Amino acid sequence: MRRNSPARLAALSASLVAVSAALAVAGGGTAEAADHSGEASARAHRPAAPAPLTLPASVDGGAWRSGHLQGTALDERGGFMYFSFTNLLVKTDLRGRPIGSVTGFTGHLGDLAFNKDDGRVYGSLEYKAAKAFYVAIFDGDRITRMNMDAETDEVLSTVHLKEVVEDYTADMNGDGVFDGNTANTPDHRYGCSGVDGIAFGPGFGSSRGPRLTIAYGVYSNTGRADNDHQVLLQYDVRFWERYERPLTESDPHTSGPARPGGKFFAYTGNTTYGVQNLEYDEHSGDWRLAVYKGKKKTFPNYSLFVVDGSQRPRWGLVRGQARPELGRILALAPRGLHDEESGVYGYQSAGQYGLISLDDGRSYVAEAGTAQSDGVTLQTGRAVLHRWTGLTPNPFEPLRRR
Repeated sequence: MRRNSPARLAALSASLVAVSAALAVAGGGTAEAADHSGEASARAHRPAAPAPLTLPASVDGGAWRSGHLQGTALDERGGFMYFSFTNLLVKTDLRGRPIGSVTGFTGHLGDLAFNKDDGRVYGSLEYKAAKAFYVAIFDGDRITRMNMDAETDEVLSTVHLKEVVEDYTADMNGDGVFDGNTANTPDHRYGCSGVDGIAFGPGFGSSRGPRLTIAYGVYSNTGRADNDHQVLLQYDVRFWERYERPLTESDPHTSGPARPGGKFFAYTGNTTYGVQNLEYDEHSGDWRLAVYKGKKKTFPNYSLFVVDGSQRPRWGLVRGQARPELGRILALAPRGLHDEESGVYGYQSAGQYGLISLDDGRSYVAEAGTAQSDGVTLQTGRAVLHRWTGLTPNPFEPLRRR
């Protein structure tokens, strides 16, 4: 929720000023937002709250008449977990008790990320038929009851991603026809099918941050050579309030940054719908990319890739493009399984349905499933605590309370 700066009233007594200052330090006051070249002010940090002493071995996201689990996010200070079920957002406490939900999506709500700086939940949101792609921003403090409406209950704002639209709608064969939401086409630059993976972390190869990183969805297509990279965009979201608009599905808006702060490529081989879950791990300094396996026989088709966060991106050829193209290339960490022919490193691992790093060697890895209720199939999900071992083929080991 937005917090306004306290006015400095000269008429206040010295004692009242002291009390106000004490309240601000304790978290009861508000901070003055920074200005950016006279434009919109930045959102102030939320007051610090005590973190839970221990985190549970698992958090159950419930069973819902919805799409399958797409991603998870953790508000550790507040003690809440968020689950994206494609067309439904569910908020629970850390015992898995539902606190609230947001419904009304006809598009695709994907991966989630919690922004510690403003206390909000960011998610990828697609409307392919409308050629509209967004970052959805949920005000978790306002999600207090079940079945809140995404358009009318003032819990959600959206920011349009022009760069994604341009790549998704690119007419690569020059026939003047946009072929739509299909993988069986030479259209869609880099095989872009939209957006999915999303995470906060530093700028690639630097300590500057935080940056919001968004990964493309990439169609599975074994008949083309220009779709073998994961494409990641980085944005500085501190001043995004000037772009935020309510969600109106009948009239999609185009308010958003003209260009990302950076566009990057990781050579992994083609995957099935690109990075499903993206996560930055502060403990290792690396980025983890969980995917549905690809189908090209010339690649090892791993399900988890790790981008080496210590390596600065290098300018190099974006392989497989019809015309030579330079881009900023990210290095895969030289660990795990290794395919000598393609040069690709990776792992065979879960994480496609949700991945949360706790930045201390532990992560929540999500599991998706189904349940039956009165003849209706419900979608289920839970986040299970693991530790990173780095072992092959699966680097995650479940942690169970003794």
